[in-house]
Amino acid sequence: MVLLEGIALGWILIVMGALLLLFEVHSPGFFATVPATVLIILGVLLLLGVDIFNSGWGVVVGVIIALCAAGLTVLMYGRITPNESPTTISRDSLIGKEGQVIKQIDATTINGKVVIASTEWSAHSTGSIIPTGKTVRVVDSEGVHIVVEEVN
Repeated sequence: MVLLEGIALGWILIVMGALLLLFEVHSPGFFATVPATVLIILGVLLLLGVDIFNSGWGVVVGVIIALCAAGLTVLMYGRITPNESPTTISRDSLIGKEGQVIKQIDATTINGKVVIASTEWSAHSTGSIIPTGKTVRVVDSEGVHIVVEEVN
């Protein structure tokens, strides 16, 4: 009867680990892979007959394997995630930068478009109409758009 209880508990741990892995696939970034891996390994140990709960050696083996699994999972996560932090650009950080007009700009509307550092921005000019293809410099930012002037 004790063996049957260990087998049942082993399967329960494996199923719980598998459910956590499914949750991780559905909602990445929760970091459920580490406990999922540990649960699956502990479940397999129970199915193999290692008494991880009542034996001193079982606890030691279980903890060592769980720590190795957690370490390997963290190492794998570190290898698959990018090392650079995301690039953030605010309108205010664009002041002084130059870009290319891709849709004509005028002083009265924000329908004009400028590309600066491969990002498209809505823009209006300081006064004159600036045609497509011209180079402009950002002089200010207002609300959700930038103010530009033509570079001569």
